[in-house]
Parts: sequence; structure tokens; C-alpha cells
Amino acid sequence: MERKTIDLDQGWDFMQKGITKLKIILEGSLEQISSEEYMMLYTTIYNMCTQKAPHDYSQQLYDKYRESFEDYINSMVLPSIREKHDEFMLRELVKRWSNHKLMVRWLSRFFHYLDRYFIARKSLPPLNEVGLTCFRDLVYQEVYEKARDAVIVLIDKEREGEQIDRVLLKNVLDIFVEIGMGTMDRYEQDFEARMLQDTGAYYSRKASNWFLEDSCPDYMLKAEECLKKEMDRVSHYLHSSSELKLVEKVQHELLVVFANQFLEKKHSGCLALLRDDKVEDLSRMYRLSLELVATFFKQPITAEGTDLVQQAEDAANSLVLVRKIIELHDKYMAYVNDCFQNHTLFHKAMKEAFEIFCNKTVAGSSSAELLSTFCDNILKKGGSEKLSDEAIEEMLEKVVKLLAYISDKDLFAEFYRKKLARRLLFDRSANDDHERSILAKLKQQCGGQFTSKMEGMVTDLTLARENQTSFGKYLGNNPNAHPGIDLTVTVLTTGFWPSYKSSDLNLPAEMVRGVEIFKEFYDQKSKHRKLTWIYSLGSCRLNGKFEQKTIELIVSTYQAALLLLFNSSDRLSYSEIMTQLNLTHDDLVRVVHSLSCAKYKILTKEPNTKTISQTDYFEVNHKFTDRMRRIKIPLPPVDERKKVVEDVDKYRRYAIDVAIVRTMKSRKVLDHQQLVSECVEQLSRMFKPDIKAITKRMEDLITRDYLERDKENPNMFRYLA
Repeated sequence: MERKTIDLDQGWDFMQKGITKLKIILEGSLEQISSEEYMMLYTTIYNMCTQKAPHDYSQQLYDKYRESFEDYINSMVLPSIREKHDEFMLRELVKRWSNHKLMVRWLSRFFHYLDRYFIARKSLPPLNEVGLTCFRDLVYQEVYEKARDAVIVLIDKEREGEQIDRVLLKNVLDIFVEIGMGTMDRYEQDFEARMLQDTGAYYSRKASNWFLEDSCPDYMLKAEECLKKEMDRVSHYLHSSSELKLVEKVQHELLVVFANQFLEKKHSGCLALLRDDKVEDLSRMYRLSLELVATFFKQPITAEGTDLVQQAEDAANSLVLVRKIIELHDKYMAYVNDCFQNHTLFHKAMKEAFEIFCNKTVAGSSSAELLSTFCDNILKKGGSEKLSDEAIEEMLEKVVKLLAYISDKDLFAEFYRKKLARRLLFDRSANDDHERSILAKLKQQCGGQFTSKMEGMVTDLTLARENQTSFGKYLGNNPNAHPGIDLTVTVLTTGFWPSYKSSDLNLPAEMVRGVEIFKEFYDQKSKHRKLTWIYSLGSCRLNGKFEQKTIELIVSTYQAALLLLFNSSDRLSYSEIMTQLNLTHDDLVRVVHSLSCAKYKILTKEPNTKTISQTDYFEVNHKFTDRMRRIKIPLPPVDERKKVVEDVDKYRRYAIDVAIVRTMKSRKVLDHQQLVSECVEQLSRMFKPDIKAITKRMEDLITRDYLERDKENPNMFRYLA
């Protein structure tokens, strides 16, 4: 039976009745929308969106969805807010914001089919975002300045001892936070900046009067009380991110500005208190002064560190930066130990200062990458850091301390693992003891999970050497099993090592027998393990017989496979090489470029240009010579940064999922803000999670039936066992 087509006007008239009823409910009516009415409204939208063109009204309905909010706001919301002032205006604003969120929730349900298909297909903002944006653009933009000023007036009244409605202030300030839609920009720019300015002016007036009227102990008592009350305001209605800024502002006006005067004040300053044995007053002065000095202590560290980062950026020398930051850390840690008796306030100040500039990007490299490269320079053979064993140990200790200030520890771990792999696989590690030492230090600071793969890699290499010894004995005991070449195979455990690209390289006949014999040997030992050959990591030694002399060439397996083709051919085209080796275009370009266009021109290329083309032809350069009897021909380096970042992003998505599920499994029901903050707390040991990323993972877990939204309150989540 064919469904009857609904035209736009007819369908929208029906929807309007439902939307009008919703508006009446929001205005205080006790009516309710029944489940039958809801289903009829949802079905109408569904039918109007799934009709065949030209009767698919998805775009028109999407536009009318927005217009429904705009009409309601202009006709009902704005007039009701405009007619009220001060505290009454704040109450109306809170009520209207709460109603608006309710309206967004209901209309999003009516129009849900748009969200599922049309919006996803057209990459349009989702319904929830459209609804909230309407309030932001039409209501918030008009009233936020009046709302901010009214809140600040109430805060000042409370400072003067009047009782105020703290719950109201919390609800108003939540609007500033929520309207940012995942960022704190609106709260910080539209409210916090002016609030801090007013706080400074308020305490500046108070401090001037108190300094003239009060003795030093009384002044200190008032200052301490003010700081407590401001922190109390943060816990009751200001956002937690305001605490440090607010405390610093109050300290500056009450303590910094008058520091010298009240310490030297006649009859009640520091000397007088010492003379009169006023222990409690001296303790208070010490406590407040310590916080003051710690605040000052942070400033030069931040300034010097930021300068170092800028100098490194300008000079494009990022490795020197790590050494300079270590020197800066040594300098200020000496102050903490020698001048400030290792006080926790000064450790905290150092941590906050170093975190500011240690997480900046320098010349396109993250601090995590710079630190891992610095370690690599210390630990590899021929690195630029020439140090004694004792100095290396000391430097590694300091590097690990710096890691504590870096927020992206997981990114450091992945870069470090890549570089460790290269040191181990290509025999570039200068000292096994140093490798194990830094892993022990990292394990102590970041936990066993942080280093488990790296420790597995180091152990793997030891087992691989033992395996190679067994292979040598196997060859000695089986004369028929000789591969014809000297073959060394390093067997690794997939889970420990970075992922490498395996290719179906067509091995030269000289190598095929070796691979088969090793497989026979390995199958006898480990029948249930599968070998995957990573030829891209292999290296070979070939004898190149040129006209002037024979030269030993140290090359990669790819380069060796290509050169060995010329034992049976004088001249080969690019496409012939590609077919015979079965390499990808990207890999082959790197290989032929290294042999024909770089420092050592083992092959001649026709035409003789600096770039590789798919129409090129290649021959052995018989006239090639070099003063050395053995030369190493490197492949052009590959920038692994993008791959590392992609791998870490993938791991983070998984880590966020685990944190959300673990939290919800134990708590069963949580609101959005609590769930986000608990996840941030769990994950911040390894990386600083983005709030938007957490929200996105929550949505994904809902679609996978791990969580569900509460039907009445979409900010509340339930765990689905």
C-alpha cells in the first residue's frame, strides 16, 4: 500500500501545533506531551524526510527547526528578559536558559531523523548545536554584559557582608561556561576578565584604608581572611579555573603593593613582632609572605624559559634548547634547596612555571619529540653529546625530571620507542647499561605500563642473539641446509615494537634459499608462531666489482635486491624494476634515487637528472670508484612524525574509551561534567585530554550501547551492563 505524500505546508501546520504546545508548557502550563503525540510528531518528520524528490523536505525542515527557536526567542524570551533588571533579570535569564535547553531537547527528539541522516550527509551543525547557537546569538549576545555587571555587583555586596543567593550566581555563571560549547572562552573573556579587574580595584581600596588604620598583625589577619573567602567563592559559584588568577590578584593588591611598608611598620612590623615574641602573628606573616615570594619566584622562571624557547625558534636549533632548559632547572632547583628549604610551595611554583614553556612547539617539533631526540643523541653511537658514563647517568636523571612537566607523555613514549628501535636494530646503541638505566628511571616516574614495551624490546634483542647462535649451530649440524650466504635473522615480538610496513618484495634467488632454511629451523623450535618478514629493516653487504677495484657496499635489503637484478641484466627501465621487485612507487623512488642521484652513483640514469621519473632507464656505473674499500649507502630519511602522531591519536581514543567505561562501571550514573572531570583526572598522567574528544567518545560509546542518556536529563549518563 503506497504511503500518502505530505506536502510541506500541511506537514508543517501539524508540527506547529506540537511546537506551540511545547512553548505553552515552557511558559508554565501543566499540560504534557503524551507518548502518542511525540510519536506522531516524530513520524511526521520521518515521513517528510523520506518522501521521494521533490517531496523530500529535509532542508526546509532543518531551516524551520532553527526558525522555531528564533520565533520563540523574539516573541517570548527577549521581551521577558528586557523588562527585568539586576537580580530579577538574572533569575529570568537562568529560567529562560533552562527552558531553552528543555526546548532543544524536545525539538531535537521530534526532528531526530534529520540528525541521523540528513545532517550527517550534508556535514551541517547538529540539531543540538543549532538550538544552543540560537540562544547564544540572540539572547546571550544582548544580555551578557548586563548579566556580568549584575553578578559583579552581587559579589561585591557579599564582600561587604551582605547575604546573597549563591545558587543563583552559580546558575548564571554556568551559562557563561555552557554557552562556550566545550571551551572556556566566553567565561574567561565575557565574565572573568572584568571580575578580576573589579576584584583588583575593590581590594586596592580596602588595602589603602586598612594600612592606615590597622597594625601589621591586624592587617595580616584581614588579608588571610580575604584569601579564604575568595577561595570559598570559587568552591561555591565561580569556576575552578578562576582560583589561581583570583588568589594572585588578591595577593597582589593586599600583600605585594604594601609588602615593604607593612614589614617595616613602626610598632607592629616584622622587627616589632620579633622583639615582642608574637609567635602566632609571625607565623601568619611567614605563611602569607611565603606564598607571595613563591608567586614572585615563578615569574622569572617563566620569563627565562619562554625566552629560551623563542631563541631556539629563531635559531632553528631545538636540541640546544633541551640542554639550556636542564641548566635553567638546575639553577632554580638550587634556589629551592639552598634558599627556600625545599618548601613545597616553591616546588609547586617551579612545576607551574616549567609546564608553561616546556609544552610549547619549537620549529614544528613538540617538546615530547625534542626530549626523545635529545635522549637519542646521548644514547646512540656517535651522538653529538660526548659525555662520560657518570655524566650520561646524571643527564638522563635530569631528562626524566623534565618529562614530569610535559603533558604529552604518551607522545614522548612513542617517539622514544621509535628511536630506541633504531638504536637496537641497527646496532647504534652506545651502551646497554645506559639503555636499561633510563628505562628504570622512566618506570619509576611514569609506572610499569609506560616502559613495558620498551623493556620488551631490550629483552627481545638478547633473545634474538641467542636465537642466532642456535641457528648457527643448526647450520653446522646440517651440511645440506647451508643458505649460500651469511645470514643473520633478528626475531622480534610484534607487540613490543613499533608497527612497520611489511611488503611482498620479490627477493633475489640468492636470498630466497636463506629465508626458506631459516623458516625450517624456526618451525622446528616454534611451530605455533608465524614469521612476518620486514625487509624494510634489513641490511646487506654486497661486493661491487667495478673497473678500478672491488668495493664492499653496505646497503638496505631493498637496495641489495635492486642491485642484484643487474647481475642478469645490463639495462633496466623503471617499470621493469618495479615489476621484478614488486615494490610500491614511493619505496622504489627512494631506493633508485639513493643509488643513482645521491652521493654514491652506483647506477647511471638516463636521462641524467636529479629526480626519478617512471620513464627512466638504469645501468651499472662500472666506472664508479671511491677512496674507501667499504662504503655505506643510506636511504633518504622518512619523516616519521606524522605516523607517530597518528598512532598516538589512535591510542588516545582507546584510552578515553577505557577511562569512560571504567568510571561508569563503578559509578553507574554520572552527569556530563563529573564524567569528563573523572576521565581527565585518570588520563592526565599520560596526556592532556581534549574535552571535545571525551564528549565525542561518549557519543560513540552510546551508539555502541555501553552508555545511554537519561531520557529526562540529557546531561546525565547511565552505564549499560
